[in-house]
Amino acid sequence: MSKYIRQATSADLSAMMAIIEQAKTALAADQIPQWQDGYPQSVNLQADIDAKLAWVLIVNRQIAGTATLLTTPDPNYAQISDGSWKETAHHRYTSIHRIAIANGYHGQHLADFYFSNLMTISYQLGFRQIRIDTHLSNKRMQHVITKAGFDYRGVIYIDHQPDEARNAYQILLP
Repeated sequence: MSKYIRQATSADLSAMMAIIEQAKTALAADQIPQWQDGYPQSVNLQADIDAKLAWVLIVNRQIAGTATLLTTPDPNYAQISDGSWKETAHHRYTSIHRIAIANGYHGQHLADFYFSNLMTISYQLGFRQIRIDTHLSNKRMQHVITKAGFDYRGVIYIDHQPDEARNAYQILLP
């Protein structure tokens, strides 16, 4: 099985959106309200592509995953409750958002591979910390995140809305 990640292009948008729609359906089936309000939409993914922040996971020449690797501070991470970000000499960080694996590829540990590659890219870009968040009810993603080596750091709120609480995680790369 050949697998790698690469920057997404506009030609990948429909495949990326199909994966996002599959993830929305799975979240709804698990009664997790994350991504149930229309977000993310193709306009969000196209903006990621245009900014060169979108990455696709390729397995045997097929797009099997989509993710965004932000390289600028996420305003939602400015305040954290019930914990704190671990202080480092390097205050800059990347953050992983809108990550999903396509149906038919689950159970192959591809998320581990994807996270590892996103960490490598972050490191190569000079970042020594990465942050990520997920809905408080999303136990599956929480497992994937901690399995990848991230530490739970507290709770953040999307756009400072009390009903948009997310568990926040951080990993430091030596």
